Amino acid sequence: MKNKKKVFFMVLLLLCSYLSSFAQLINLQLKNVTVKQAIETIQKQNGYSFAFATNDLNTKKIVTVLAKDLPIEKVVEQVLAGQDVSYTIQGKDIIIKKKSGQSAQQSSRKYTISGIVKDMSGEPVIGANIKEKNGTAGTISGMDGKFQLTVSEGSVVQISYLGFLTQEVSVKNKNYLTVVLKDDTQTLDEVVVVGFSTQKKINLTGAVENVSSDVFENRPVANVTQMLQGAVPNLNISLVDGKPNQSASYNIRGVTSIGAGGSALVLIDGVEGDPAMLNPNDIESVSVLKDAASAAIYGSRAPYGVVLITTKDPSKQKDKFTVNYTGNFSYETPYAVPDVVDDGYVWAYLFREAEYNYRGIEPTSINKSQPFSKEWLETFRQRKLAGNTLQTAVGPDGKYTYYGNEDYYDALYKDHTFAQSHNVSISGSNGKISYYTSARLYDYDGLFNYNSDTYRTMNMRTKISAQVFSWLKISNNIDYTHDKYTQPLGYVEQNEGLVWKAINMEGHPSEPIFNPDGTLTHSGARSVGGLVTGNNWIKRTTKTLKNTTTLNITMLDNKLRFTGDFSFRTKDFIEDKKTTAVPYSDYEGVIKYLGVPETDDKMLEKVQQTTYISTNVYAEYENTFAGKHYMKALAGYNYEQQDYKAISSERNGLLMPDVENINFAMGDNMSIKSDGNRWRYAGAFFRLNYSYDNRYLFEANGRYDGSSKFPNNSQWGFFPSASAAWRFSEEKFWKVNPAIISNGKLRVSYGALGNSNVKPYSYLEKFSLKTYSTTGSSSEGRYLDGKAQLRYTLNPAQIPDNIGWETSRTIDGGIDLGFWNNKITLSADYYVRKTVNMYTVGPTLPDTFGASSPKGNYADMSTYGYEISLGYNDSFRLAGKPFSFGIKATLADYHSVIDKYNNPKRDLDDYYVGQRIGEIWGFVCNGLFQSQDEIDAAFDGKGYKNNLMQTSVNYITYPGDMRFEDLNNTGTIDNGANTVDSPGDRKIIGNSEPRYIYTLSFSADWNNFFLSAMFDGVGKQDWYPSGESSFWGQYNRPYNQVPVWHLNNYWTKDRPDAYLPRYSGYYNPLYKGTANTRYLQDVSYFRLKNLQFGYNLPKKWIAKAGFSKVSVYFSGENLWSWSPLYRHTKDYDVTVITKGSDNDLTSGNKGDGFNYPTMRNLSLGISITY
Repeated sequence: MKNKKKVFFMVLLLLCSYLSSFAQLINLQLKNVTVKQAIETIQKQNGYSFAFATNDLNTKKIVTVLAKDLPIEKVVEQVLAGQDVSYTIQGKDIIIKKKSGQSAQQSSRKYTISGIVKDMSGEPVIGANIKEKNGTAGTISGMDGKFQLTVSEGSVVQISYLGFLTQEVSVKNKNYLTVVLKDDTQTLDEVVVVGFSTQKKINLTGAVENVSSDVFENRPVANVTQMLQGAVPNLNISLVDGKPNQSASYNIRGVTSIGAGGSALVLIDGVEGDPAMLNPNDIESVSVLKDAASAAIYGSRAPYGVVLITTKDPSKQKDKFTVNYTGNFSYETPYAVPDVVDDGYVWAYLFREAEYNYRGIEPTSINKSQPFSKEWLETFRQRKLAGNTLQTAVGPDGKYTYYGNEDYYDALYKDHTFAQSHNVSISGSNGKISYYTSARLYDYDGLFNYNSDTYRTMNMRTKISAQVFSWLKISNNIDYTHDKYTQPLGYVEQNEGLVWKAINMEGHPSEPIFNPDGTLTHSGARSVGGLVTGNNWIKRTTKTLKNTTTLNITMLDNKLRFTGDFSFRTKDFIEDKKTTAVPYSDYEGVIKYLGVPETDDKMLEKVQQTTYISTNVYAEYENTFAGKHYMKALAGYNYEQQDYKAISSERNGLLMPDVENINFAMGDNMSIKSDGNRWRYAGAFFRLNYSYDNRYLFEANGRYDGSSKFPNNSQWGFFPSASAAWRFSEEKFWKVNPAIISNGKLRVSYGALGNSNVKPYSYLEKFSLKTYSTTGSSSEGRYLDGKAQLRYTLNPAQIPDNIGWETSRTIDGGIDLGFWNNKITLSADYYVRKTVNMYTVGPTLPDTFGASSPKGNYADMSTYGYEISLGYNDSFRLAGKPFSFGIKATLADYHSVIDKYNNPKRDLDDYYVGQRIGEIWGFVCNGLFQSQDEIDAAFDGKGYKNNLMQTSVNYITYPGDMRFEDLNNTGTIDNGANTVDSPGDRKIIGNSEPRYIYTLSFSADWNNFFLSAMFDGVGKQDWYPSGESSFWGQYNRPYNQVPVWHLNNYWTKDRPDAYLPRYSGYYNPLYKGTANTRYLQDVSYFRLKNLQFGYNLPKKWIAKAGFSKVSVYFSGENLWSWSPLYRHTKDYDVTVITKGSDNDLTSGNKGDGFNYPTMRNLSLGISITY
């Protein structure tokens, strides 16, 4: 394998060396164009830059340039023919000067000054214009940024360059000038990627946010998803846990649909993809299209916004040959691990309290694995007092008796692990052929102590563009990702095989994991036994190959452009899963098994293949008329198709536990399953842009979309959008000083988009095929003739009624402001998104219908929200060195309301009209009963005793139990009719949706040092722990793990102000999920998401070695957080607890706390560019 890798990299280097060896040959056919147009064409097509004094060269002169495979020198001579100038070429820079050595602007020779022009980072500025104010003398800075100029005594010199603020310097009594140019954010026209094109940000009329590659540099994370979190306001990225291969859900601007659902469309170089599979070092920019007007051109795939990820473009490379290596090494620790009681006696004592207080009788066993008696508990206490630390005693009959002190989480997890990432990229251009190729390896050592999980991913990408003719460019972009994750499993018995849940159910601290002879104990086997044996695991391998070929044709001086592309993607997913019986011992020398090896040892192999193709053909025309009328028109066609197929086989009876192939399974229980589907999309689209004098901006989009997921009569739909903007700061009447308000723009947009996110074949009748069981059981049928098995079908499900397009309609209003010459920028949007015809349950039908109501387009919902972004960028000199910095703060909020839904009774167990998504209904808790007298007084004449208040098996209420408020004054605490109009004693007590989502970021550069930090948070969010949540400890089941924060925090007569009620298991008001105000948790948070600090080695140190840039840095992720929840417990990462659960290794209940921990990363890295 190592030799193969060496050969691969050698071939890669040879290929790039070959490409870079092409001669600097130019092909141009320019007739009767200005010198300016010729220079711009050479700059754009061949990557050269020109530097000259304005009055030294007549850029309006008409020239003809005819070049076929000519060197750059011959081409420049044609451009400059007939002018009294000379030129020099250094790399990709062409310096033009007057032949006489005296600029046309020079007039006085009283004395000569010299100097140097630098940017804020201290780098020389090549080609800066240096001019004597009110005079004629002028020159430009050279390759090293230096210049000489003869001026009149006491004059003022102006220094200017595109993208920088012009400076004026008095030369009085000065012979040498050091000029540092500051960035002019007002003149830097940032270009943003939008649908099938680009636009200047200043001319955008929709809600679009752009993220540069700076966000992704030097970050020690496994994938792009974690980097994008918090980077864009109202881009909500949800990760359910910290697994390195975890894919995320992308949401823009809140709840989308309760019917067909839907998330943001994520496109990587124009093709739908998973950012988790992308090399972060390949990213050039990310654009987020938020409103319907911006996303409309993508049609029904993008009703809820688009995330456009663009990788690095080789045609922008100016250097002949560049090699970059970036590597980092990470030290990772779990961010939040449950802190549980590991004192076996304390845990066993509390177990007895919880059981006895509920049942009123002494327990005889601890769930399934450990006997219990009062005598054993007393012996345990005496051993603890005597300092006896032996955890196991062996009786005369060889039976083990345990007095353990086991921390199962400490046994499960390493206290730290390591990860490393290495990336190599090679790029270059010879003016005709440009290339970029990269390879990345990310390796993660895993978190488990026993047979740990491992993750390794490899990314490779090659992009090549060839300027075949001046009017034709062909590009190809191919990337391959190989991703493999192996994770151990616990013993699979119902839910106990799900590792964290198994620890909570069977990982009793009073029983160690291992016996003295090294065998597993019963408790150890049921909790972590599968991990310890190493024979229970899942291995998942994903291989993705994607290729896009693009043709670009330009005509009419690049005003008319034709583009055609074809993409294909194949994704192969392979899953191998093995489960085996787990051996354990409760008698010395006697081995038992959880499960039966002959039948429970089994192997599953699953293969899924997804093939996707797409093509886009479109034309774009762009022109400016009469100097003020700008117009751009785009029209095209899109086609997409995806085929999915899967097959899985499972068989028991493994020949031995450690086999890894299903061919070694010889049992009688076997199954083969398959699945598959296909869908197709097609659409014609257009976009029209018009601008008058850069003040009045208009845009219209439309798409005629078709989807195979709908029946013939509703497959097609037309979805239009329009937007407009007014740059009021460009009006003649606008006399405000740019130092106060330098830019102002108002925006408004409206658009409608269809949502086709329903399953293929939803509109067809589907029959399930069954085979009568070979067992002949009465429940499954039997053989009729003793030989042949009969096959049959079940009744089909009801065909959806009137299935068609869900439609998302969005209106957006926004304002963009710039202050203090755009050093301060403000952008704000308010939007209303109405999703109509959502695919949900139909109207209630009579019981005589005999089946549930078919689904259809029956529901509507509205989402209201806003987002604000405020930035400040500036620079000044600190200790004689340039210091530049940037600060950015964002705030976003939304809420969604159901406008239409088929629930006429407004049952609380379903959606209902007027509901705010995320509502939590619950009881009002007025504290804990403190005495029997208080209970008697409260119950006097009231039917207060009911199932809701069961805290003991006999329904008796005791001091220390919760006291609910009788809101409807009926004398009883109940759920009423469980409707909005009759909720009993419940009311809305909170909301699980996040509110006031904010970020704060900072970056600074000084004297080659750089620093950045990013904070994020949620201002308001409620969480009520699920019934199975580890939050409840033994209040759920008496044999569960006990959180340390429960100790001395539950009610007793001596602790009347305790947070938790009296100690009891199966405590219904808690573990049954009866939400109430006392235990509703505030999970708002403030987090330090990322911190970076680094140093760029001075060029004079590295230039001799041939390096152009060397950086060393420290980076950290998930370093710190604060939440009101931490007043009670820090066992959870609040940033993920409300998002979901890992269904492989936990019960799957949202918010139960049984998840792979989020990781805290500390990384050291280096980046070298040659």
